[in-house]
Amino acid sequence: MGAVERKFVSLDSATGRSNGAGFRTCQGLYYQPKDSVPKVAFIATHYNVDFSEHYLAERMAARGFGFLGWNTRFRGNEPFFLLEHALIDIGAGVDWLRAEAGADVVVLLGNSGGGSLMAAYQSQSIGVTMQATPGLKIPPALRELKTADFYVSLCAHGGRPEVLTAWFDPAVADESDPFSINSDLDMYNPEHGPPYSPDFIARYRVAQVERNHRITRWCHDELSRIESLGMNDRAFNVYRTWADPRLMDGSIDPSQRKVGLCYAGDPKTANYSPRGIGLTNTLRTWLSMWSLTESWCQADMHLPRITVPSLVIQSDGDTGVFPSDAKTIYEGLGASDKYFEMIPGDHYLQEPDGARDDVADMIGSWLSQRV
Repeated sequence: MGAVERKFVSLDSATGRSNGAGFRTCQGLYYQPKDSVPKVAFIATHYNVDFSEHYLAERMAARGFGFLGWNTRFRGNEPFFLLEHALIDIGAGVDWLRAEAGADVVVLLGNSGGGSLMAAYQSQSIGVTMQATPGLKIPPALRELKTADFYVSLCAHGGRPEVLTAWFDPAVADESDPFSINSDLDMYNPEHGPPYSPDFIARYRVAQVERNHRITRWCHDELSRIESLGMNDRAFNVYRTWADPRLMDGSIDPSQRKVGLCYAGDPKTANYSPRGIGLTNTLRTWLSMWSLTESWCQADMHLPRITVPSLVIQSDGDTGVFPSDAKTIYEGLGASDKYFEMIPGDHYLQEPDGARDDVADMIGSWLSQRV
């Protein structure tokens, strides 16, 4: 691979400025071939995970591309996430690639949770269709986003509300008690499986959706209550989010994954630990990010509006993204030029040896045929 250089990039965005300590709203690292100005550059961003040192960054730069591992103001700050401002922060990175880095072509890389986030960016850059988070207004800067030229989905979830609901434990009997159990819906009760019966799965999935709706209703009611007290928002916790039956039953959505594992290890242990997606929220963050009825972080709202050439890549051993998830993303894309590839590997492509280089080659080859 060729020599790579990287530099720190720090920017304000239209709705965010430097804080008192001095750091600016958006930060990341830009990678490029040494002594070269690439005309094709990637930008990769996640809802809250730091992508500045993304595993593809140096690999794509060594293959002649630019790569901006970009973070919005919500890096490591998921409890306060608001989609409209995250998209504006991504827009600052896209503008920088064209105005400062010299890129003529911008590629959105939607990896893991970032898949739906980057889909939302491209969709809203075409024209704003999303509604503001309840109680807020759409910032004018959202209407100034610039569209990208390509979209790549890599081991990506369908959307934040979708993945949380699919992982939800509907056996939670009391949201204020992390250990409360409705035994009729407990997938970790051996009386139910695995393997799980079609009847249990059907009841389970309905109850997961109802749990999401129940929390949403509570958020609206609580907003009304605290606003009458002169307050604007409050924080709360959501427990038990490692309970997708696919984790324990490999016959559901079959793949090459290791059954009995999740991203946090043993699913039951993780489910009853204080570690999981969506653990802490404000009321408005729940409505903006996780609610099935309110959130615009759902890929199916945005994928049909993506008409630029699109590539969907999914690893067959992923323990959190499943073949049906990837196929749904592919089928939902509005692009006429789109390609879908299943590859060996886990979610982070740490296995098998060479998986990350193979994916970098695949993406590079796909782009080179189109640029």
